[in-house]
Amino acid sequence: MDGLEAVELKVSDIYEDNESFRLDSEYFKKEYLAIKKYICQFPHKKLGSFTKITDGEHGSVVFQQEGIKYLTAENIKQGFVDLSNIRYVSREVDIRNKRASVEIGDVLISIKGTLGEVAVAEPWLLPANMNRDVAIIKVQHKEKFTSEFITLFLMSRIGSKLSEREGSGGVQQMITLERLRTLIIPELSICFQNKAGDLYKLSKQKLEESQKVYREAEELLLEELGLNDFIPSDECVAVKSFSESFGTSGRLDAEYYQLKYDNIISRIKSYHGGYDIVENQFLQKKTSYERTQESYDYIEISDVNVSNGEITPNNILVEELPANAKNKVSKGDILVSKVRPYRGAVGIIELEQEDLICSGAFTVLRENGNINKETLVVLFRLKCYKDLLLKYNVGTSYPVIRDEDVLNMPIPLIGKTIQTTIAEKISESFMLRAASKRLLEEAKTAVERAIEEGE
Repeated sequence: MDGLEAVELKVSDIYEDNESFRLDSEYFKKEYLAIKKYICQFPHKKLGSFTKITDGEHGSVVFQQEGIKYLTAENIKQGFVDLSNIRYVSREVDIRNKRASVEIGDVLISIKGTLGEVAVAEPWLLPANMNRDVAIIKVQHKEKFTSEFITLFLMSRIGSKLSEREGSGGVQQMITLERLRTLIIPELSICFQNKAGDLYKLSKQKLEESQKVYREAEELLLEELGLNDFIPSDECVAVKSFSESFGTSGRLDAEYYQLKYDNIISRIKSYHGGYDIVENQFLQKKTSYERTQESYDYIEISDVNVSNGEITPNNILVEELPANAKNKVSKGDILVSKVRPYRGAVGIIELEQEDLICSGAFTVLRENGNINKETLVVLFRLKCYKDLLLKYNVGTSYPVIRDEDVLNMPIPLIGKTIQTTIAEKISESFMLRAASKRLLEEAKTAVERAIEEGE
């Protein structure tokens, strides 16, 4: 976008669309004012002028095992709704909070924490409701604006800057509904909006196909292990002798000795193909590095997508790398989170670049036996394995496990034919996911160019 460097700020600029009377310098950064001025050269409307915007439940709710999906800001990610770790509420909560009951075509946007994550609600998402960290944007004039275009614009470099500007607060950023309504949206032709929307829809289709193929790999493994309908014991009492408990493990906490963990371990060890432990099948990789580069691509726990295992590093200046940035890693390495391991932050590095560093909060593994990396990752992301990792937790608010706990985990010696099929499905899932990302970037780029070049 040319000509955006210099912007003159007048007194009138302070009061324009500024009902909250913000005077902080962040709000009036030249970059923000320049982007807004640029968009205002073209036909545009305030978001609140053609939509109905509301947020979610403000009170407390009681969660249950099934029912109405209950969305939070962490479920809205880069154009898609992520249902990993989804929670449920009762029909009564949905009725009480009817204004936040999600409908097909609603634009969902995170307004607290990580701001501006946005997605369009699809039929498979319903029924769903949400909490106050998410806002619903319901388009009222669909002959002028499509939900997909609004979503793409808000995800674009230009739209995300406008959302970023409206954020306020300290550590926990948020956008009020009033500020959300004042966001300006360029009014492009409905023909262009539909074409960009088609790319976005195709991107979502590819992602759904990726998830479907991954589930097939997961179901194949569950069936092979006889764990399809496995329900571990919910018995709260376990009687152990001293030699069976502290004398062996050094642990006295009751959580460690729950019968459900014994059930899971027993199932794995009784697998007809036999079992081994991780340490005998995979090499633990500890490769140090010297901080000689200007910057490094760094992977921390939050850079592993818990819904699909995708790993997305961030480029960090060497002087800003945390002390825990310890291990040099490369394509093909497996990362297993030792922090809150029950979330399933486990994935395979698919990236080719050098100077890739990860946090010491991961156990890093590499193939070194008869089990391939794809099978191990699918195994560790199964619910029963995530449950089993809870056995080894220490700490309460920030539970962690040790490298030794990962290395000593029992794993079944799955046959080569099934391993090959799992690897093929995971590879296909990766390719479909990559295609989805390319299509989404193409759609966002098309919107940006249309604005910059006047369609």
